[in-house]
Amino acid sequence: MKVLGVDPGSAATGFGVVEADARGALRLIECGVIRPAPKSTLASRLQQIHADLTALLDRHAPDVLAVEDAFHGRNARTTLVLGHARGVILLAGAQAGVIIAEYPPAVIKKAVTGRGAAMKPQVGFMVARLLRLSKPPEPSDAADGVAVALTHLLRGGRPALVQLARSPA
Repeated sequence: MKVLGVDPGSAATGFGVVEADARGALRLIECGVIRPAPKSTLASRLQQIHADLTALLDRHAPDVLAVEDAFHGRNARTTLVLGHARGVILLAGAQAGVIIAEYPPAVIKKAVTGRGAAMKPQVGFMVARLLRLSKPPEPSDAADGVAVALTHLLRGGRPALVQLARSPA
């Protein structure tokens, strides 16, 4: 099973493509960060995120798109903008016809580190350990995207919420 994990953001969207073979061995295929131009409009940043994610979906043809769910931050505007980024990511997945799985941040941290309140360095450390990497993926947004993909695989493909991207109307 091949999973594209995404940690959404309007400034930096981390992603990771992880594959599990029939024996359950995990392999990192690609990871990185989508970084739209910081001074561009929100609409332009969202367009860039959508275009780059669509290209990732086309290139890797994952079985599942796993996406971190929105957190409820103190700043309502930040949460709203994050929701816009998640929207274009979910749209790209639906257009590609892949299964979409969404995970809350605490579930991702718990699946990867064993603790739902783990800090970013702990997540990166465990991502590296689980994938037998010499060091965590950089930057931390990329490690977070990989952690989302790992969460889906470590939970045996049983997310808290699964939607078929192209369900009957």
